[in-house]
Amino acid sequence: MKLICGPMATISHPAFRILVERFGGCDEYFTEMINAGSLLNFGPFEKYYIEPVPCPEKIVWQLTGCDAPRMKEAAAQLAELPGLGIDINMGCSAPDIYKTGAGIGWMLKDRAETQKMVRDVRSVVPASKRLSVKLRLGDEDFTEQGFFDFCDMLVGEGVELLTLHPRTKKEKLSRPPRYKYCQMLAERYKGRVPLYLNGNVKDKASFDFARAACPDVAGVMISRAAVQKPWIFCQLKDSPIPLSSSSEQVSSSGLTGGTINLEELCLSYIDLIEQYQPPEFWKTRLQRFYTYFCMNFTFSHYAQTQFINAAARSNGDLRTVIKEFFEKCPEEKNLIQNN
Repeated sequence: MKLICGPMATISHPAFRILVERFGGCDEYFTEMINAGSLLNFGPFEKYYIEPVPCPEKIVWQLTGCDAPRMKEAAAQLAELPGLGIDINMGCSAPDIYKTGAGIGWMLKDRAETQKMVRDVRSVVPASKRLSVKLRLGDEDFTEQGFFDFCDMLVGEGVELLTLHPRTKKEKLSRPPRYKYCQMLAERYKGRVPLYLNGNVKDKASFDFARAACPDVAGVMISRAAVQKPWIFCQLKDSPIPLSSSSEQVSSSGLTGGTINLEELCLSYIDLIEQYQPPEFWKTRLQRFYTYFCMNFTFSHYAQTQFINAAARSNGDLRTVIKEFFEKCPEEKNLIQNN
């Protein structure tokens, strides 16, 4: 079964992929949403969204947009980049996304309009690249028949992989995902179109639960939990945390045997952000990362508040605050992993 790092706004960029790779990596990395219009208009920051470092062969470019012709044109550009293929985002339920007709908005439009968009995108994605769709169950009034008909349309138009987050548009993360629909889709397309499960996998116990509920899915996608624990993929594969003979790599990843040096990791991530993201992005990228990563600490709320506020001021202040935190709370510095 494949392990996939999901698409996350302000997170799924080269700096984060490098961090995950230092802990053994995963099978596929979906990028954060790439806006079709911004890509075609040569936005000043688009080059940072399409940087395939550090493992181009594992990249899946996730495309979003509300205009079918632009989706087609942008897909043609992305298809020229290295990577596994292109994923059409039909799952984002953020109001500022779906109200424009993007994200899950494609599931709510007239079926013929969405079908034509998928067909047009498929026409510019070469056979050597995979076309996939990440989706939800639909709106609150969805029906099983309507949902399956929609998925049949996608498959009929040449979509080669589906990733299902089994919640409706308004259902929040506090509601358990409806895994039965992942298994039903996996059975429906068994031997033809693989199905990835997305939602609520955060550790070995929840991973095993999802696999038991959906034995026919081809992969499990993990998002927020990978930000808190970049080593989670290594844990789920029951692999030892990778060691390196390079002292520089060990230091930069924060690895020492089965112990993870969280101070080294926190500091090294700032270096990665400065190397692979423009200064305009530093604040939001760092704040989002530490919001989740600080959950590793006993004093998580205190760490979150301190790190996020410091990131709003400057990277220098953030480095100082991180060092002061571990000086005050030395017991938080090392996380021992039992593989």
